[in-house]
Formats: sequence, C-alpha cells, structure tokens
Amino acid sequence: MNSQTPAEGILIHRDFGNTKLYQSVCQCFDNDCNHYISVEADDTTVNVTISTEQKTNFWDKTRWHHIWTLLTKGHIKQEGTIILSKQQAFNYASVLQSAVKDVEEFQRERLDK
Repeated sequence: MNSQTPAEGILIHRDFGNTKLYQSVCQCFDNDCNHYISVEADDTTVNVTISTEQKTNFWDKTRWHHIWTLLTKGHIKQEGTIILSKQQAFNYASVLQSAVKDVEEFQRERLDK
C-alpha cells in the first residue's frame, strides 16, 4: 500500500516554509479527537509537535471527586485518541516524512544565504 496525494485523512492548514501545520481527521468524524501536527525548523533543529484538544469528563464524577483528585495528585488525567484506517496511517507517516524533509531543505537554504 502506498501513500496518497492528496492524502485521505490529512489536511494541510498552513505552509510557512519553515513550518507546516496539518490536521489529522479521526474516522469517527468527531472534531474532538482530531490531531494537530506542527513540523517546524529553526536554525539548528526540526521539531514535530502532535497535539489534540482535551475535554474533561467533569459531569461523570462529583465535584468533590475532582477536587480530591486535584488535591492528592495535582492533576486530572485526560486521554486523546484518533482512529485511522490503514490508508490514513500510511498517509500520516508519509506526510510526516515529507514535511520534515521540506522544512530541513528550507532550513538549509536559509542558512546558506
């Protein structure tokens, strides 16, 4: 199986040359579990940041349970997942490789000037 162009499940939001921003869409079509991907090159490194928006299950537990958890642990755990088809997984990996290569090339060109 090969990656696609345009890629199913991966949307490009912005391309600033040294930074590329993508959104990976979940198979369940719920925007709450989409992942946001940033590939950025500065003068010396390339960073890939993958994030998701988290929401609490505040109404599933009592207010006192949340207060007690915060007091005893200092945080409340959250989990974010994304469901990818086989094709989306190939596209996800291909987009990451391509974006890292592109921002590294942009970085080299900028340093050569």
